Amino acid sequence: MITSVFKKSTILNYSLVVVLLLCFFFLHQNSDLVLPGVSNGAMGTSTLIILLLASFFLVNFMVKKNGLTKDSSYTILFFLLFLMLFPAVFSNSNVLFANLFLLLSMRRLMSLQSLKAPKEKIFDASMWIFIASLFHFWCILFIVLVYISIVFHASRDYRNWLLPFVAFVATAVVFVFAALIFDPSWIDHFRGQMQMNFELNYFANNYQNAALSFYVVVALYFVMAMVFSMTNRPLILQASYKKMIFAFVISAVVFVLSPQKNNVLLLFTFMPLSLMATNNIEYSQSKMYQEIVLLLFIVGSFTAFFAQL
Repeated sequence: MITSVFKKSTILNYSLVVVLLLCFFFLHQNSDLVLPGVSNGAMGTSTLIILLLASFFLVNFMVKKNGLTKDSSYTILFFLLFLMLFPAVFSNSNVLFANLFLLLSMRRLMSLQSLKAPKEKIFDASMWIFIASLFHFWCILFIVLVYISIVFHASRDYRNWLLPFVAFVATAVVFVFAALIFDPSWIDHFRGQMQMNFELNYFANNYQNAALSFYVVVALYFVMAMVFSMTNRPLILQASYKKMIFAFVISAVVFVLSPQKNNVLLLFTFMPLSLMATNNIEYSQSKMYQEIVLLLFIVGSFTAFFAQL
């Protein structure tokens, strides 16, 4: 029943996901998770909605454009369900901005396999990562994914290895120049993020702990399933799937290293994990298995969302 609804990509499916996203967003905005008397205002709320919708659009565009999934809408469904596990994401603009720029970077890296204009794609991907690091410093680790992509697709030209450094200098110069003109405190704020914290004792309540535990189990299952079934995937797509696995691992490292740890930071893992979950569903020959996996995940996400309100 559930699989039949999202098995195809239709305007109805996209509309349903967008409506659900907006419903959960406004439920969160009116919940106890948002401090009393604190309002984002119309501009702030609109910005959050635009960031969320743009993220959904980029995730869907990326998987469709590069043929990473079949003609289904499972990927954006899983992305929505992951958001529901950690509803605080709906009000964290810095992490949403950082994630949006990382998605823009991944989009360029995924298209690198076509070998068309590789230098432009490597530079763009690197620049988006450095811009994302301005919102959350440890996103800078995703530059490793750029070099992994170079190894896979464009390692013969030595100039490709230097492009990330050029992007770094260009981004740094523009940022420092803008900070000196508008607000020098931006530089101090950025430097303040260059810290590490390995502790995991940040939970505000048991519901956040339960949501994280559920997510870890689900993530390990889908990642392991992708790793062990890699040889069964089309050869032309294996490099892309490997990049998604590396993206997930890097995202997990960003979460572990971040000084102000919060479940919200797991947002960086949602895109690669949504892709892996979609592939797990699409490549299964058992209709019952597909229904059970989706049903369990939907029930778990809905329960986690409403428990945290």
